[in-house]
Formats: sequence, C-alpha cells, structure tokens
Amino acid sequence: MLGRATAPVAALAAVAIRLAAQAPAYRYGWGDAATTAGAVAVALLPSALRLPSLPPPCAPCDPAALWSIDRRVLGADSRGAGTASDLTLAGVVGIGGVFAVGGAPPGVARGDAAVYGDALALTFAATNWTKALAHRSRPVLYTSGATAAAGVRDNRLSFPSGHAALAFAAATSYLVLARRQHLRHGTRNAVLLYVGAASVGALRLEAGRHFPTDVLGGAALGSAVGWLVARFHP
Repeated sequence: MLGRATAPVAALAAVAIRLAAQAPAYRYGWGDAATTAGAVAVALLPSALRLPSLPPPCAPCDPAALWSIDRRVLGADSRGAGTASDLTLAGVVGIGGVFAVGGAPPGVARGDAAVYGDALALTFAATNWTKALAHRSRPVLYTSGATAAAGVRDNRLSFPSGHAALAFAAATSYLVLARRQHLRHGTRNAVLLYVGAASVGALRLEAGRHFPTDVLGGAALGSAVGWLVARFHP
C-alpha cells in the first residue's frame, strides 16, 4: 500500500526536478523586433553607401601574395556550386528555424524565434561591415579574368564569407537554444545543421567566390555571434 501511495508523489517529484533543471524560456519583447530590424538596416548601409569605394589595388593580382591554402582555389568557377550554396544556405536557415520553434508552446516559440532572428540579423550586419572594412579582393581578381571583374564592387567583398557566417550563426544559435531548453533531438538536429553549414562553405569555395580563409573567418564570426546572442538573451 505504501508503495502505491508514494508512486504518484515520486512521479511528480521527478517531473519537478526535470523542470527545475531546465532554464526558463527566452523572453520576447519589442526590443527584439527593433534589434532585428535595426541590424538589417545597418547591414544594408555599406551597399547603400557603395562601400568600399576604392578600386582594387591590382587586376590581376599576384597569387604569390596569397597564403598557400588560399592559392588552392584559384581557377575554381562553378555556377552550379554557387546556386547550390544559395539553396543550401536557405535550407540551413529555414530548417534551423523549424527546429527552433517547432512544437513549442506559442510563448516559448516567440522567444526562440526572437533569439534565432536576432542572431541572424546581427550576423548579417557584422558580416557586411567587416566585408566593407576589409575590402578583400575575391579570387577572380587573381586570375586572367581580373580585368573584366575589376569594375564590379562586389568583387572587393571577399572576407568574410557571408554565406558561411549566416549558416554557422543558425547552427550555433540553435545548438545553444537546444541545450538550454533540452529540446528533443537537439544534438542530432545541431549535427545536421553544422553539416549543412560546412557544405555551404565548401560550395562557396567550389564556386570560386571565396578563399578558404574567407570561409573560416565567416564560420568563426557567425558562430561567435550566434553563441553570444543565444547565450545572453534574457
């Protein structure tokens, strides 16, 4: 009799311990909407101001000036890989959003969406301004096609890779969110997102749009912003 009477109490205690071990849900406020909108606006400023305004210092540039790891991608030029990188990035960001809010109660879903959206928007802003300030020449400016490509402002925006930054920001913010809230299948989903993010970076190299150091820089920047936003969001 005693065992039967204490069984419900033990079950309730187990649930209470589990809930106590979980961090509270993220909060959503108007500040999140302002942060996301403001970050997107800031991200678009370099393009509106046509930064960088200076022409490339050389066309073609000397490949000997590059690190050996970066010289390996010279000559890569796959339009299909470029399209695939766009589609893969869209998939990583979209699926990461579904993983983050899918099945959650409305209040929790709004908080998770705020964290995810803020991480992506702030990564977008940080990446675009870093590109404008670094104004690194893309791989094409180290090839025989440099003369024709020299007049295109986008070819001075190689570092860091924006695709890699956004993909890794999505994966990392989801990982922190999943660990904080003990989301079901969180580890599996995070691994899938990181594999997708790595694929985005590899496709950007195959497309000839970036150097390996651009992709590594983008991955580091996106991971840092994604971690910080998800880690310190109230």
